[in-house]
Amino acid sequence: MNSPEIMEALQALAAEKGMTTEVLLEAVANGLESAYKRREGAAEQAYVIIDESFNITVYAQEVDELGNVVREWDDTPHDLGRIVAQTVRQVLNQRIREVERDMKYDEYAGREGDIVTGIIQQNDARYTLLDLGRVEALLPQSEQVPYERPEPNSRLKAYIVEVRKTAKGPQIVVSRTHPGLIRELFKLEVPEISDGVVELRACAREPGHRTKIAVWSNDPNIDPVGACVGARGSRVRQVVNELRGEKIDIVPFSDDLHDFVAKALSPARVREVRFHSEEGVAEVVVPDHQLSLAIGREGQNARLAARLTGWRIDIKSETQIAEEEAGYSGEEWAEGEWVTNPDTGEQTWVPADGSEAITAGQWSEAVTERQDGDEAGDAVQTNETGQTNEAAQAGDAVPADDAAQSSEAAAETPAEAHTDPSTLRSDSTAL
Repeated sequence: MNSPEIMEALQALAAEKGMTTEVLLEAVANGLESAYKRREGAAEQAYVIIDESFNITVYAQEVDELGNVVREWDDTPHDLGRIVAQTVRQVLNQRIREVERDMKYDEYAGREGDIVTGIIQQNDARYTLLDLGRVEALLPQSEQVPYERPEPNSRLKAYIVEVRKTAKGPQIVVSRTHPGLIRELFKLEVPEISDGVVELRACAREPGHRTKIAVWSNDPNIDPVGACVGARGSRVRQVVNELRGEKIDIVPFSDDLHDFVAKALSPARVREVRFHSEEGVAEVVVPDHQLSLAIGREGQNARLAARLTGWRIDIKSETQIAEEEAGYSGEEWAEGEWVTNPDTGEQTWVPADGSEAITAGQWSEAVTERQDGDEAGDAVQTNETGQTNEAAQAGDAVPADDAAQSSEAAAETPAEAHTDPSTLRSDSTAL
Protein backbone atom coordinates (compact mmCIF):
# COMPACT_ATOMS: atom_id res chain seq x y z
CA MET A 1 0.00 0.00 0.00
CA ASN A 2 1.44 3.36 -1.01
CA SER A 3 -0.28 6.62 0.02
CA PRO A 4 1.75 9.86 0.25
CA GLU A 5 -1.42 11.73 1.26
CA ILE A 6 -1.70 9.69 4.48
CA MET A 7 1.94 10.40 5.24
CA GLU A 8 1.39 14.14 4.84
CA ALA A 9 -1.68 13.95 7.09
CA LEU A 10 0.37 12.18 9.78
CA GLN A 11 3.08 14.81 9.57
CA ALA A 12 0.52 17.62 9.99
CA LEU A 13 -1.09 15.82 12.92
CA ALA A 14 2.28 15.30 14.60
CA ALA A 15 3.12 19.00 14.23
CA GLU A 16 -0.26 19.99 15.66
CA LYS A 17 0.05 17.74 18.74
CA GLY A 18 3.69 18.62 19.33
CA MET A 19 5.11 15.15 18.73
CA THR A 20 7.29 13.43 16.13
CA THR A 21 6.06 11.54 13.05
CA GLU A 22 8.01 8.44 14.14
CA VAL A 23 5.80 8.12 17.22
CA LEU A 24 2.65 8.08 15.09
CA LEU A 25 4.12 5.64 12.56
CA GLU A 26 5.10 3.30 15.37
CA ALA A 27 1.56 3.45 16.76
CA VAL A 28 0.08 2.68 13.31
CA ALA A 29 2.49 -0.22 12.80
CA ASN A 30 1.60 -1.75 16.17
CA GLY A 31 -2.11 -1.40 15.41
CA LEU A 32 -1.75 -3.06 12.00
CA GLU A 33 0.27 -5.88 13.51
CA SER A 34 -2.49 -6.56 16.06
CA ALA A 35 -5.15 -6.45 13.29
CA TYR A 36 -3.16 -8.85 11.11
CA LYS A 37 -2.78 -11.43 13.89
CA ARG A 38 -6.56 -11.47 14.39
CA ARG A 39 -7.05 -12.63 10.78
CA GLU A 40 -7.75 -16.27 10.05
CA GLY A 41 -4.64 -18.16 8.98
CA ALA A 42 -2.25 -15.42 10.11
CA ALA A 43 1.23 -16.33 11.37
CA GLU A 44 1.88 -16.23 15.09
CA GLN A 45 4.96 -14.05 14.65
CA ALA A 46 4.84 -11.02 12.38
CA TYR A 47 5.90 -7.39 12.17
CA VAL A 48 4.97 -4.37 10.04
CA ILE A 49 7.27 -1.91 8.28
CA ILE A 50 6.09 1.51 7.04
CA ASP A 51 8.47 3.54 4.88
CA GLU A 52 8.53 7.30 4.22
CA SER A 53 5.93 6.99 1.43
CA PHE A 54 3.57 5.13 3.79
CA ASN A 55 4.22 1.88 1.96
CA ILE A 56 3.06 -0.86 4.33
CA THR A 57 4.58 -4.37 4.31
CA VAL A 58 3.72 -7.23 6.68
CA TYR A 59 6.41 -9.83 7.26
CA ALA A 60 5.46 -13.19 8.80
CA GLN A 61 7.98 -15.36 10.63
CA GLU A 62 8.34 -18.99 11.56
CA VAL A 63 10.35 -19.76 14.69
CA ASP A 64 11.64 -22.97 16.26
CA GLU A 65 11.31 -24.18 19.84
CA LEU A 66 14.25 -22.01 20.93
CA GLY A 67 12.69 -18.88 19.47
CA ASN A 68 15.03 -18.58 16.49
CA VAL A 69 13.61 -17.38 13.19
CA VAL A 70 13.57 -20.27 10.72
CA ARG A 71 11.74 -18.65 7.82
CA GLU A 72 10.42 -15.18 6.96
CA TRP A 73 8.16 -14.13 4.12
CA ASP A 74 6.00 -11.26 2.88
CA ASP A 75 2.43 -11.90 3.99
CA THR A 76 0.84 -8.53 3.26
CA PRO A 77 -2.97 -8.99 2.92
CA HIS A 78 -4.64 -7.92 -0.35
CA ASP A 79 -7.38 -6.07 1.54
CA LEU A 80 -4.92 -4.12 3.68
CA GLY A 81 -6.63 -0.84 2.83
CA ARG A 82 -9.78 -1.84 4.68
CA ILE A 83 -7.75 -2.95 7.69
CA VAL A 84 -5.88 0.34 7.71
CA ALA A 85 -9.11 2.36 7.61
CA GLN A 86 -10.52 0.47 10.59
CA THR A 87 -7.35 0.54 12.66
CA VAL A 88 -5.59 3.82 12.05
CA ARG A 89 -8.21 6.11 13.65
CA GLN A 90 -8.59 4.03 16.81
CA VAL A 91 -4.88 3.46 17.26
CA LEU A 92 -3.91 7.02 16.56
CA ASN A 93 -6.48 8.47 18.97
CA GLN A 94 -5.35 6.19 21.75
CA ARG A 95 -1.69 6.81 21.13
CA ILE A 96 -2.16 10.55 20.89
CA ARG A 97 -3.93 10.60 24.27
CA GLU A 98 -1.12 8.61 25.83
CA VAL A 99 1.56 10.86 24.40
CA GLU A 100 -0.28 13.99 25.49
CA ARG A 101 -0.60 12.64 29.03
CA ASP A 102 3.11 11.87 29.13
CA MET A 103 3.99 15.29 27.77
CA LYS A 104 1.82 17.04 30.35
CA TYR A 105 3.34 15.00 33.14
CA ASP A 106 6.89 15.68 31.92
CA GLU A 107 6.08 19.40 31.76
CA TYR A 108 5.15 19.59 35.46
CA ALA A 109 7.05 16.60 36.91
CA GLY A 110 10.12 18.64 37.75
CA ARG A 111 8.27 21.73 38.92
CA GLU A 112 7.55 20.81 42.54
CA GLY A 113 8.28 23.93 44.52
CA ASP A 114 7.35 26.34 41.72
CA ILE A 115 4.50 28.82 41.70
CA VAL A 116 1.72 28.74 39.10
CA THR A 117 -1.16 31.03 38.21
CA GLY A 118 -4.53 29.50 37.46
CA ILE A 119 -8.15 30.44 36.93
CA ILE A 120 -10.65 29.08 39.45
CA GLN A 121 -13.03 26.70 37.66
CA GLN A 122 -14.80 24.94 40.51
CA ASN A 123 -14.97 25.79 44.18
CA ASP A 124 -16.68 23.76 46.89
CA ALA A 125 -16.14 22.58 50.45
CA ARG A 126 -13.84 19.70 49.45
CA TYR A 127 -11.48 21.17 46.89
CA THR A 128 -10.93 23.89 44.30
CA LEU A 129 -9.95 23.30 40.67
CA LEU A 130 -7.51 25.68 38.97
CA ASP A 131 -7.23 25.82 35.19
CA LEU A 132 -3.55 26.06 34.28
CA GLY A 133 -4.13 25.97 30.53
CA ARG A 134 -3.44 22.43 29.31
CA VAL A 135 -4.03 20.79 32.69
CA GLU A 136 -6.03 21.36 35.87
CA ALA A 137 -4.58 21.68 39.36
CA LEU A 138 -6.24 20.44 42.54
CA LEU A 139 -6.30 22.69 45.61
CA PRO A 140 -7.49 20.50 48.53
CA GLN A 141 -9.34 21.89 51.51
CA SER A 142 -6.36 21.13 53.76
CA GLU A 143 -4.13 23.36 51.61
CA GLN A 144 -6.52 26.31 51.53
CA VAL A 145 -6.26 29.36 53.77
CA PRO A 146 -9.09 29.43 56.35
CA TYR A 147 -11.93 31.78 55.43
CA GLU A 148 -10.38 32.48 52.00
CA ARG A 149 -13.04 32.01 49.33
CA PRO A 150 -11.88 33.38 45.95
CA GLU A 151 -14.55 34.08 43.37
CA PRO A 152 -14.94 31.79 40.32
CA ASN A 153 -13.06 32.83 37.16
CA SER A 154 -10.62 34.87 39.25
CA ARG A 155 -6.86 34.38 39.00
CA LEU A 156 -5.00 32.77 41.87
CA LYS A 157 -1.34 31.96 42.52
CA ALA A 158 -0.54 28.64 44.19
CA TYR A 159 2.50 26.57 45.16
CA ILE A 160 3.04 23.16 43.50
CA VAL A 161 3.33 20.55 46.24
CA GLU A 162 3.11 17.27 44.28
CA VAL A 163 2.70 15.98 40.73
CA ARG A 164 1.10 12.53 40.46
CA LYS A 165 0.97 10.34 37.36
CA THR A 166 -2.45 8.73 36.91
CA ALA A 167 -4.25 6.85 34.14
CA LYS A 168 -6.27 9.96 33.32
CA GLY A 169 -3.23 12.18 33.14
CA PRO A 170 -1.10 14.13 35.60
CA GLN A 171 -2.70 15.28 38.82
CA ILE A 172 -1.12 18.48 40.13
CA VAL A 173 -1.66 19.25 43.81
CA VAL A 174 -1.13 22.89 44.79
CA SER A 175 -1.19 24.76 48.10
CA ARG A 176 -1.98 28.23 49.42
CA THR A 177 -0.71 27.55 52.95
CA HIS A 178 2.81 26.26 52.22
CA PRO A 179 5.65 28.54 53.45
CA GLY A 180 7.27 28.07 50.05
CA LEU A 181 4.53 30.25 48.57
CA ILE A 182 5.95 33.22 50.50
CA ARG A 183 9.43 32.51 49.19
CA GLU A 184 8.30 32.27 45.56
CA LEU A 185 6.14 35.40 45.78
CA PHE A 186 9.09 37.41 47.06
CA LYS A 187 11.20 36.01 44.21
CA LEU A 188 8.71 37.45 41.77
CA GLU A 189 8.65 40.87 43.42
CA VAL A 190 12.26 41.28 44.62
CA PRO A 191 14.95 41.02 41.89
CA GLU A 192 17.68 40.78 44.53
CA ILE A 193 16.23 37.47 45.77
CA SER A 194 15.88 35.98 42.28
CA ASP A 195 19.49 37.05 41.53
CA GLY A 196 20.78 35.46 44.75
CA VAL A 197 22.05 38.70 46.30
CA VAL A 198 19.44 38.52 49.08
CA GLU A 199 18.51 35.18 50.64
CA LEU A 200 15.37 34.25 52.52
CA ARG A 201 16.92 32.16 55.30
CA ALA A 202 13.87 31.26 57.41
CA CYS A 203 10.10 31.52 57.23
CA ALA A 204 7.37 30.95 59.82
CA ARG A 205 3.75 31.28 58.85
CA GLU A 206 0.24 31.05 60.23
CA PRO A 207 -1.79 31.15 56.99
CA GLY A 208 -4.30 33.93 56.77
CA HIS A 209 -2.99 35.74 59.86
CA ARG A 210 0.72 36.52 60.04
CA THR A 211 4.09 35.56 58.57
CA LYS A 212 7.65 36.20 59.74
CA ILE A 213 10.63 35.90 57.39
CA ALA A 214 14.35 36.31 58.07
CA VAL A 215 16.44 37.70 55.20
CA TRP A 216 20.18 37.90 54.65
CA SER A 217 22.27 39.92 52.19
CA ASN A 218 25.42 38.59 50.54
CA ASP A 219 26.34 42.16 49.60
CA PRO A 220 27.16 44.45 52.57
CA ASN A 221 26.02 47.45 50.53
CA ILE A 222 22.45 46.13 50.20
CA ASP A 223 19.97 46.22 53.06
CA PRO A 224 18.01 42.95 52.88
CA VAL A 225 15.00 44.29 54.75
CA GLY A 226 14.81 47.42 52.63
CA ALA A 227 15.14 45.40 49.43
CA CYS A 228 12.17 43.24 50.40
CA VAL A 229 10.04 46.15 51.57
CA GLY A 230 10.71 48.30 48.49
CA ALA A 231 10.10 51.99 47.94
CA ARG A 232 7.27 53.03 50.27
CA GLY A 233 6.48 49.35 50.83
CA SER A 234 5.60 48.71 47.17
CA ARG A 235 7.20 45.26 46.96
CA VAL A 236 5.87 43.78 50.17
CA ARG A 237 2.46 45.32 49.43
CA GLN A 238 2.16 43.21 46.28
CA VAL A 239 2.81 40.05 48.29
CA VAL A 240 0.31 41.09 50.97
CA ASN A 241 -2.35 41.75 48.33
CA GLU A 242 -1.80 38.32 46.78
CA LEU A 243 -2.18 36.75 50.25
CA ARG A 244 -5.47 38.62 50.81
CA GLY A 245 -4.15 40.95 53.52
CA GLU A 246 -1.96 38.55 55.49
CA LYS A 247 0.51 40.54 57.64
CA ILE A 248 4.23 40.03 56.99
CA ASP A 249 7.11 40.84 59.38
CA ILE A 250 10.56 41.07 57.77
CA VAL A 251 13.54 40.77 60.14
CA PRO A 252 17.28 40.59 59.38
CA PHE A 253 18.93 37.21 59.84
CA SER A 254 21.97 37.08 62.13
CA ASP A 255 24.49 34.42 63.07
CA ASP A 256 24.43 35.85 66.60
CA LEU A 257 21.61 33.95 68.28
CA HIS A 258 21.05 36.65 70.89
CA ASP A 259 20.53 39.27 68.22
CA PHE A 260 18.46 36.94 65.99
CA VAL A 261 16.03 35.97 68.77
CA ALA A 262 15.67 39.61 69.81
CA LYS A 263 14.93 40.70 66.22
CA ALA A 264 12.53 37.78 65.71
CA LEU A 265 10.27 39.15 68.47
CA SER A 266 9.87 42.50 66.72
CA PRO A 267 8.04 44.86 66.96
CA ALA A 268 8.68 44.30 70.68
CA ARG A 269 11.94 45.55 72.19
CA VAL A 270 14.09 43.01 74.06
CA ARG A 271 16.40 43.86 76.97
CA GLU A 272 18.17 40.51 77.37
CA VAL A 273 18.25 36.96 75.99
CA ARG A 274 19.44 33.99 78.07
CA PHE A 275 19.93 30.58 76.47
CA HIS A 276 19.47 27.24 78.23
CA SER A 277 21.02 24.86 75.72
CA GLU A 278 20.15 21.64 77.55
CA GLU A 279 16.43 22.43 77.53
CA GLY A 280 16.56 24.22 74.17
CA VAL A 281 14.92 27.27 75.72
CA ALA A 282 15.68 30.94 75.12
CA GLU A 283 14.64 33.08 78.08
CA VAL A 284 13.81 36.58 76.89
CA VAL A 285 13.55 39.59 79.20
CA VAL A 286 11.45 42.53 78.01
CA PRO A 287 10.28 45.77 79.69
CA ASP A 288 7.00 45.50 81.57
CA HIS A 289 5.10 47.59 79.05
CA GLN A 290 6.43 45.46 76.17
CA LEU A 291 5.37 42.07 77.59
CA SER A 292 1.98 41.86 75.87
CA LEU A 293 3.46 43.10 72.58
CA ALA A 294 6.21 40.47 72.68
CA ILE A 295 3.75 37.65 73.34
CA GLY A 296 1.27 38.88 70.74
CA ARG A 297 -2.39 38.17 70.31
CA GLU A 298 -3.07 34.67 71.69
CA GLY A 299 0.71 34.09 71.76
CA GLN A 300 1.04 34.47 67.99
CA ASN A 301 4.19 36.62 67.97
CA ALA A 302 6.00 34.27 70.36
CA ARG A 303 4.98 31.17 68.38
CA LEU A 304 6.17 32.59 65.07
CA ALA A 305 9.45 33.72 66.61
CA ALA A 306 10.02 30.24 68.04
CA ARG A 307 9.44 28.62 64.64
CA LEU A 308 11.64 31.17 62.94
CA THR A 309 14.61 30.68 65.29
CA GLY A 310 14.16 27.02 66.20
CA TRP A 311 14.25 27.78 69.95
CA ARG A 312 11.51 27.52 72.53
CA ILE A 313 11.02 31.08 73.75
CA ASP A 314 10.07 31.92 77.34
CA ILE A 315 9.18 35.62 77.65
CA LYS A 316 9.36 37.31 81.04
CA SER A 317 9.10 40.91 82.16
CA GLU A 318 11.77 42.73 84.16
CA THR A 319 9.53 42.66 87.23
CA GLN A 320 9.12 38.87 87.03
CA ILE A 321 12.88 38.38 86.73
CA ALA A 322 13.52 40.67 89.71
CA GLU A 323 10.98 38.80 91.84
CA GLU A 324 12.47 35.41 90.93
CA GLU A 325 16.00 36.53 91.69
CA ALA A 326 14.91 38.09 95.00
CA GLY A 327 12.98 34.96 95.99
CA TYR A 328 15.83 32.57 95.25
CA SER A 329 18.62 34.63 96.80
CA GLY A 330 17.85 33.69 100.42
CA GLU A 331 17.18 29.98 99.89
CA GLU A 332 19.61 27.11 100.21
CA TRP A 333 19.50 24.38 97.59
CA ALA A 334 20.53 20.79 98.07
CA GLU A 335 23.43 19.63 95.92
CA GLY A 336 23.45 16.12 94.53
CA GLU A 337 21.87 13.98 91.86
CA TRP A 338 19.14 11.39 91.33
CA VAL A 339 20.48 7.91 90.51
CA THR A 340 18.24 5.20 89.04
CA ASN A 341 18.81 1.59 90.14
CA PRO A 342 19.08 -0.43 86.88
CA ASP A 343 17.65 -3.57 88.52
CA THR A 344 14.66 -2.17 90.40
CA GLY A 345 14.19 1.10 88.54
CA GLU A 346 13.97 2.94 91.90
CA GLN A 347 15.40 6.46 92.10
CA THR A 348 17.78 7.42 94.92
CA TRP A 349 19.03 10.88 95.88
CA VAL A 350 22.80 10.90 96.39
CA PRO A 351 23.97 14.09 98.18
CA ALA A 352 27.15 15.73 96.90
CA ASP A 353 28.64 15.99 100.42
CA GLY A 354 28.79 12.17 100.74
CA SER A 355 26.07 11.84 103.34
CA GLU A 356 23.57 8.97 103.42
CA ALA A 357 21.48 8.54 100.28
CA ILE A 358 17.70 8.46 100.46
CA THR A 359 15.13 6.89 98.17
CA ALA A 360 12.34 8.72 96.37
CA GLY A 361 9.81 7.34 98.86
CA GLN A 362 11.83 8.58 101.84
CA TRP A 363 12.17 11.93 100.13
CA SER A 364 8.40 12.19 99.70
CA GLU A 365 7.81 11.20 103.35
CA ALA A 366 10.27 13.84 104.54
CA VAL A 367 8.58 16.50 102.44
CA THR A 368 5.15 15.45 103.76
CA GLU A 369 6.34 15.52 107.40
CA ARG A 370 7.85 18.96 106.89
CA GLN A 371 4.63 20.25 105.38
CA ASP A 372 2.61 18.75 108.27
CA GLY A 373 5.01 20.33 110.77
CA ASP A 374 4.68 23.71 109.11
CA GLU A 375 0.89 23.43 109.20
CA ALA A 376 0.93 22.43 112.88
CA GLY A 377 3.24 25.34 113.75
CA ASP A 378 0.94 27.73 111.93
CA ALA A 379 -2.04 26.33 113.85
CA VAL A 380 -0.27 26.74 117.24
CA GLN A 381 0.75 30.28 116.38
CA THR A 382 -2.80 31.05 115.36
CA ASN A 383 -4.17 29.61 118.65
CA GLU A 384 -1.70 31.59 120.78
CA THR A 385 -2.53 34.73 118.89
CA GLY A 386 -6.24 34.14 119.53
CA GLN A 387 -5.72 33.63 123.27
CA THR A 388 -3.62 36.77 123.50
CA ASN A 389 -6.31 38.78 121.81
CA GLU A 390 -8.98 37.34 124.13
CA ALA A 391 -6.91 38.24 127.18
CA ALA A 392 -6.45 41.76 125.95
CA GLN A 393 -10.16 42.11 125.40
CA ALA A 394 -10.87 40.66 128.86
CA GLY A 395 -8.50 43.20 130.50
CA ASP A 396 -10.23 46.11 128.91
CA ALA A 397 -13.78 44.91 129.87
CA VAL A 398 -15.34 45.45 133.35
CA PRO A 399 -17.16 42.49 135.06
CA ALA A 400 -20.91 42.83 135.27
CA ASP A 401 -21.04 42.47 139.11
CA ASP A 402 -18.37 45.09 139.67
CA ALA A 403 -20.14 47.39 137.29
CA ALA A 404 -23.41 46.92 139.14
CA GLN A 405 -21.78 47.59 142.55
CA SER A 406 -20.11 50.68 141.23
CA SER A 407 -23.41 51.93 139.89
CA GLU A 408 -25.12 51.32 143.22
CA ALA A 409 -22.38 53.08 145.07
CA ALA A 410 -22.54 56.01 142.73
CA ALA A 411 -26.30 56.13 143.10
CA GLU A 412 -26.26 55.96 146.96
CA THR A 413 -23.68 58.65 147.48
CA PRO A 414 -25.71 61.64 146.28
CA ALA A 415 -28.87 60.27 147.93
CA GLU A 416 -27.19 60.12 151.35
CA ALA A 417 -25.78 63.59 150.92
CA HIS A 418 -29.25 65.19 150.49
CA THR A 419 -31.35 63.15 153.03
CA ASP A 420 -30.00 64.81 156.27
CA PRO A 421 -31.68 68.23 156.57
CA SER A 422 -30.07 68.97 159.99
CA THR A 423 -26.78 68.97 158.40
CA LEU A 424 -27.94 71.51 155.90
CA ARG A 425 -29.39 73.74 158.65
CA SER A 426 -26.28 73.48 160.77
CA ASP A 427 -24.26 74.46 157.84
CA SER A 428 -26.53 77.39 157.17
CA THR A 429 -26.27 78.55 160.81
CA ALA A 430 -22.61 78.32 160.66
CA LEU A 431 -22.62 80.54 157.66
